[in-house]
Amino acid sequence: MAAPLKKVVDNDRLVDDDREGQRFRVSRTAFVSKEILALERANIFDKVWLYLGHESELAKPGDFLTRSVGGRTLLFTRDNKSKFHALMNTCPHRGARVCRERSGNAKSFQCFYHGWVFGLDGALRDMPGKESYPPGFAERSTSSLQPAPKFDSYRGFCFVSFNPNVESLPEYLGNAREYMDIVADQSEAGMTVVGGTQEYSIRANWKLLAENSYDGYHAATNHATYLEYLKGTTGGLVPIQLTGSGRDLGKGHGVVEYRAPWGRPVAQWIPAWGDDGKKRVEAIYDNLMSRHGKERADRIALYNRNLHVFPNLVINDIMALTVRTFYPSEPDFMTVNAWALAPVQEDPGDRSARLFNFLEFLGPGGFATPDDIEALEQCQDGYSNLAEVGWNDISKGLTKETPSFDDEAQMRGYWTEWNRRIYGA
Repeated sequence: MAAPLKKVVDNDRLVDDDREGQRFRVSRTAFVSKEILALERANIFDKVWLYLGHESELAKPGDFLTRSVGGRTLLFTRDNKSKFHALMNTCPHRGARVCRERSGNAKSFQCFYHGWVFGLDGALRDMPGKESYPPGFAERSTSSLQPAPKFDSYRGFCFVSFNPNVESLPEYLGNAREYMDIVADQSEAGMTVVGGTQEYSIRANWKLLAENSYDGYHAATNHATYLEYLKGTTGGLVPIQLTGSGRDLGKGHGVVEYRAPWGRPVAQWIPAWGDDGKKRVEAIYDNLMSRHGKERADRIALYNRNLHVFPNLVINDIMALTVRTFYPSEPDFMTVNAWALAPVQEDPGDRSARLFNFLEFLGPGGFATPDDIEALEQCQDGYSNLAEVGWNDISKGLTKETPSFDDEAQMRGYWTEWNRRIYGA
């Protein structure tokens, strides 16, 4: 059982939301304490909806993948009726991992230990020596692979929850659905994950990446090299200036939305893409106009969104479209997984530009990811001075009615929800 909070922090306070004093702070204990990590696992990861994967990753009946979500290993399948399943990847017999492949296509799954065979829906299909078991044993629900307590999807994004009493997925997503809709509406044919999985680790607390993912304040300094580089790619047609707004979406979700200072395959052209690229992008924009009208078409085509869905899903609709999750294994260590998302049937030239953008900014050797990792690890290192400097400040824009792109309203919403859940509310 997780330690009571009063044993974790002396003043029984992790978030200092002092509106009268115009100050919002977070105790740095939240980034270093093993007791708090245990509380996060019990009160957050075990209670809320967590991202599992995208429907497009299982394109055909029989497709499957295994994925670690919230400390559990799950088997994500598409059965012969094209129904999706999220199954606990552990044999009900003795507990061995049933599927040991990362992905593939199968008709069934056989546990290597004693040979029990399960269908794509998790039902027990066969077992050696079944005549020695009681009548009806194979039909018992406990003899099959157990489904995740809750499984649902929204616009192709699949989620699980280990809390059988969790609110519905649409209720949980709340105002974040508006921004997920913008992603899904980019293509009539749907969206698909392209390429593989980008996997890496960061020696820092997982909540630092949650903050960083929609922190507009750091862009001008931490990513100054990239912003300078952009001047040579846009031909002066796109202003290299980050302007927009941040929003607390409620329930811990948040977003920053801002005018794109770079090319977007959907659908803002830059000279670096040439005349052929211009024709393709114009055709995409015309299609958006016909389907959504000018106002929404402009929003889809010309604006970026960094969306964070509490607690650990990020959808970056920027120069490329990425989906990212991150999980802590220690207070100062996290693993990160990211995927590129694109319209189905995208023109090869646009797909090439999209993947180039992904690698150029977010890839292992890109302009952004190494800088962000360095910044987060330096923050974690700085917390060694916790006894002397015990608080992080998140007060920027606190008194504004309309927070700007580089304010911190979205982070305050995140920390307010985090604090509420940590205390068991």
